[in-house]
Amino acid sequence: MKSRNLVSGVLSLVVLCAGGAAWGEPYQNAPMILAQIPYEAPPKGQDIPDVSVPPNTKPLSPEEIKRAEALLPLLEGKQEFWAMGEFVHLGEPAIPVLVKGLTMPSPRIRYNTIETLSMMKGVSGVPALLVAAQEPNELPRVREHALRVAIRLDSAKTPDTIAVMAKDLNPSVRKAAAFEARYVREKAVIPTLIPMVTDEERFVAMSALHSLWILTRHETEFHDWDTSTRQDRQAWVSEWVEWWDANKEIFEIPEPRRSGQKSQG
Repeated sequence: MKSRNLVSGVLSLVVLCAGGAAWGEPYQNAPMILAQIPYEAPPKGQDIPDVSVPPNTKPLSPEEIKRAEALLPLLEGKQEFWAMGEFVHLGEPAIPVLVKGLTMPSPRIRYNTIETLSMMKGVSGVPALLVAAQEPNELPRVREHALRVAIRLDSAKTPDTIAVMAKDLNPSVRKAAAFEARYVREKAVIPTLIPMVTDEERFVAMSALHSLWILTRHETEFHDWDTSTRQDRQAWVSEWVEWWDANKEIFEIPEPRRSGQKSQG
């Protein structure tokens, strides 16, 4: 409505000025002539036809397998996005070739292999992702991304990997395990998270606590890590262990809260 009024006002001013000029009078003495052009709504958008090519679902031919293998080195460099798109087009049958990228020397190729599996929703690649996530000699950011994508694709297969990463020497890997566990709706991750509450790294311990609260909705007193001592944190763990021992047989992961949903009580 504001835009319509603005257009009408501008048109009125143009008519006013034009009238004054035509009559040879100063603009300030020109008669006011109001005019409004009928408003026409812009045409409605037309449906755009879907011209995308669906991913392949048929087994790869020998030539297509060779093509997929030739794409692996291209997952690094100027053509990496094109190569990723080509794997997406080749579809699920190309995953046995794609996962070879997880063991190639270039960390960029390994990372982009994980990203491509995510784009493909390649569930059959989850076992290879979990192997990469557990590899102690792999870069932390690659391991973390492998776990993250594996959880999004098939979280039920990830509790054992989370347990391995929870004991890693690298605190960023432990933090990833503690944080990502909140997206795994499996009771098996809870015994892994509980001892992480005493982790020496604050960001690891707090991630574990938040994941426990999210997964269990077990009400505890607020745990202030900054003002706590190691003994305090050990007491928290003891409380969690006691609660878990009393409830693990009957406990079920509650349904996740929807966005904006308020807690009860």
